[in-house]
Amino acid sequence: MASERCKLCGQTGLVSRALGVCAACLVRREAQAKEFVRQAHAAARRPFDLPEEIPAAAEGVACKGCGNRCRIPDGGRGYCGLRRNNRGRLLQQAGTARSALVSWYHDPLPTNCVASWVCPAGAEVGYPDFSYAPGPEHGFTNLAVFYEACTFDCLFCQNWHYREAKPTNKQRSARELAAAVDRRTACVCYFGGDPAPQVAHALAASRLALRANQGRPLRICWETNGSVTLPALRQMAELSLRSGGCIKIDLKAFTPQLHEALCGTSNAQTLANVAWLARLARQRPAVPLLVVSTLLVPGYVEADEVRRIAEFIAALDPDTPYSLLAFYPQFFMSDLPVTSRDRAYSCLEAARAAGLRRVHLGNRHLLGL
Repeated sequence: MASERCKLCGQTGLVSRALGVCAACLVRREAQAKEFVRQAHAAARRPFDLPEEIPAAAEGVACKGCGNRCRIPDGGRGYCGLRRNNRGRLLQQAGTARSALVSWYHDPLPTNCVASWVCPAGAEVGYPDFSYAPGPEHGFTNLAVFYEACTFDCLFCQNWHYREAKPTNKQRSARELAAAVDRRTACVCYFGGDPAPQVAHALAASRLALRANQGRPLRICWETNGSVTLPALRQMAELSLRSGGCIKIDLKAFTPQLHEALCGTSNAQTLANVAWLARLARQRPAVPLLVVSTLLVPGYVEADEVRRIAEFIAALDPDTPYSLLAFYPQFFMSDLPVTSRDRAYSCLEAARAAGLRRVHLGNRHLLGL
């Protein structure tokens, strides 16, 4: 795959055509890079009729649903696409405690989960309180719940295709979702998109499912970008903590400029939530509550960036499980190569050198030469 030339510094390297700017210039030439970043995300969102930027109307209605803190103009929508300003009134079109844009399926355990190497479904932890076996839970399933909206705009999104679907007549109730839990369901995992903009629905479904399945293991887990506000996170964590589940936060980048370039948003809420969860996780050290992951995006999330992330996590708790994930070209970064083996192992070494004691390299089958 051919290298591209950065439109700011002129250097040739692993530069995504969508951004047109290298990682170094995103940070060192932030003011100049901002317009390239804005154009990239506008192009990624325009075909799906999503707001091209985080709404910031001075007279708009404030939405406090996530870390984006949208101020939505009259007639406009929030960044997630689900909240609308209707004449000064904030309306949520999906993701309430009653109904959401969501789909689900049963995935046999152990599955290709970010946390499978440390969670009761795939590792020797949690038995018998939270697991059906002292090792991998063969014969049981994970109810994988996909929420069709997101608070971020990752240019490398692996699940972007949900944006192409029309939302009409697709909403499902929390009771329908809870009823999908059968006797072979050992865990429920909410992902997407992201559960953040429809978290009220996930919380309602979780409580119904736990109530209907008392007296047996049923773990409540989350795979999220970590953008929910603290009140919602507290409820998520309470359900996961008592059920033996975990919260898997995908920390895309530590450097603010890099995170905004890749995801269209700030990482401030995500960092604050990781710090809060790391403290809470000490209540249940044997079965990890918090698992952090990072996608190794060639040219952008390399060993130096992984080191920054790992140093942040290690300062909170060096025993926090950290999973590094191989990149596969998708969406607006389909021109980048897969993560090479050398790059992946240099990131692995950087994370360990930063002080983390539990580091894992996932998706090894995707690694290139």
